[in-house]
Amino acid sequence: MVLAQPELRTDPEAATGLGAGPLERSRELAGRLAWPTTAERDRDRSWDPALFAELARAEPGPSLAGPLVPASLGGGGSTAAEGLALLEGLAEGSRDPGLALAVAVHAVLATVPLRAHGTPRQRERYLPRMASGEWFGALSLRQTHGGAVAPAVTARPAPAGQGGWLLTGRLDLVAGAPVAHHFLVVAAHQGGGRTTFLVDRATPGLLVTEGGPAAMHTCPWGHLLLDGAHVDDGSVLGTVEGAAAEVEPLLAVLDWVYCSAPWLGVMRALARDALEAARGRELFGRPLTHDQATRFALADLATQVELAEGLLRRTASRLDDGGALPLQDAAAARLFVADAADRVTRAAAGLTGPLAGTGDGLAERAHRDALFLSRTGGGAQVLRPVVAASMLGLG
Repeated sequence: MVLAQPELRTDPEAATGLGAGPLERSRELAGRLAWPTTAERDRDRSWDPALFAELARAEPGPSLAGPLVPASLGGGGSTAAEGLALLEGLAEGSRDPGLALAVAVHAVLATVPLRAHGTPRQRERYLPRMASGEWFGALSLRQTHGGAVAPAVTARPAPAGQGGWLLTGRLDLVAGAPVAHHFLVVAAHQGGGRTTFLVDRATPGLLVTEGGPAAMHTCPWGHLLLDGAHVDDGSVLGTVEGAAAEVEPLLAVLDWVYCSAPWLGVMRALARDALEAARGRELFGRPLTHDQATRFALADLATQVELAEGLLRRTASRLDDGGALPLQDAAAARLFVADAADRVTRAAAGLTGPLAGTGDGLAERAHRDALFLSRTGGGAQVLRPVVAASMLGLG
């Protein structure tokens, strides 16, 4: 697998700011820096660039802006499993699914394809600035389905004398668009092949507008309109018409694993809230913890969280071990986590009391955002065929 290529392999001794316990470190950092403003940012649908800068440069501490970027390029030099733990801790400490999604897209989905398929010049130009938080990378979550959905952008050769390519089309659901320096864009050629491009925000013919879903309020959302946007040959990521075998399956696995990782933290926080509520409430004059149904609900919460963690950690370990991309494991993990997030959210809300309707509570935010998780990454209509195809030996 691409994360274990010799030139990219992590040296545990060189990991910066992690040491033991990346989950605990990121949870403490996010709880200290992000949690105090989570409810306000969610109500205002706002992205706080100063907060992201603090998370990116915190020392000593985890590298949240570029954990999987090699240490030689200014990143955290973390393993795939450590990167998973960092995002889990970020979400648990901040209690903010939107912030954690934005960080996952920038820190993993936008950096790992560059690390894996970028030229030395591309890697040296982009990755150090991404790992420091100076440059924010973004992409559309419509393009992380492993090629199951036809690209909304087309590419054609630029006229003779100009060189490069002209990109045309529209992308929505672009996580990080309003604050991004550059974008990963998969475009289709007339003959059917697909190529991945690095498109800088300043590219002529590119228009970025704001707007997004009615969920994940603290993630900055936007749209890209490419009207003959001209990019040179140095903007090609990987090989021309090679996206189907290179970047697209990698993006799918990264999305299914690392955009699910924050929900481990969210579910743990919800389970903890539910336990504290059960200990502090009474029903008909008796502690709620004496109620058998309450005990069963708490047991179910814990079971869902532990099973989700096991699936995601196993997939991340396979990324570290090398070999083929673990598409089946990643798709199965995303299917389970999406379902578990909905179950845990509903059960926790039942134990903590009625939803307040103000947006101040984690249970309410998670109830709203869990549906978004289940509908991204291709949803069940993409994930189930991936699992079935692997079981049947169909690739």
